[in-house]
Amino acid sequence: MSKKRIVVKVGTSTICHGGKGLHFRSIDNLARTLTDIKNAGHEVILVSSGAIGAGCGKLNLPKRPSEIRMKQAVAAVGQCELMHIYDKIFGEYGATVGQILLTRDDIDHPGVKQNLLGTFETLIEMGVIPVVNENDSVCIEEIESEHKVFGDNDTLSAAVAVLVSADILVILSDIDGLYTGDPRTDKNAVLIPVVENLGDDATCAFTAGGAGTDFGTGGMSTKITAARIATKNGIDTVIMSGAHPERLYGVLDGEIYGTLFKKCERSERT
Repeated sequence: MSKKRIVVKVGTSTICHGGKGLHFRSIDNLARTLTDIKNAGHEVILVSSGAIGAGCGKLNLPKRPSEIRMKQAVAAVGQCELMHIYDKIFGEYGATVGQILLTRDDIDHPGVKQNLLGTFETLIEMGVIPVVNENDSVCIEEIESEHKVFGDNDTLSAAVAVLVSADILVILSDIDGLYTGDPRTDKNAVLIPVVENLGDDATCAFTAGGAGTDFGTGGMSTKITAARIATKNGIDTVIMSGAHPERLYGVLDGEIYGTLFKKCERSERT
């Protein structure tokens, strides 16, 4: 297995029990797998959702808040809880994690972007696993029209993968991959194992689904957007179930789980 740089994005539905707090067994499986992958010589970056979900659990809220200031406050509480648990569980396996909170400005501004890349590279050189999330406590919906926020961590994970020149982006989801229809409502929907050309509309029938849970913010459409960004920049992208993080070993060996979106060759990139 050759050394690879892998960006793994994990969604709220994978690491949270709805509004009842964090899913510790799932986080433990993820931490054990990613640490083992790092110990095998690969470079690992984790992009994690779940701050608001964790905050809702910590504050005993029955549902995700809709008011902006409440979202920000809950995210602030949840981010502390999330990183505390990541630090504890990764630490049990001998790994050190470091937090990076981003806005779109950080990646769009040339000077900040260069400093940010330096931070990622230094953390990786030190053997640290960076844990990335959008800075929800300062990103507000009123400035989305000015393109200051990513709005979802699927897109953020693709931007990070491009920034650090990752070899592969893996999006762990509550769905097994890209289907010909919505498998939650269409019993004839079939999983598509490989997408050679993301621009082919025939392979992207299931792109309009919303978030799978009340506490998530992404959907298949945001994952397709992330895959398009990454593959156009020469990065293979996989969407697969977050219930089996151990399958990441096979992904790094070239096995196909979920849906593999093949990277564009240099001549195809735009």
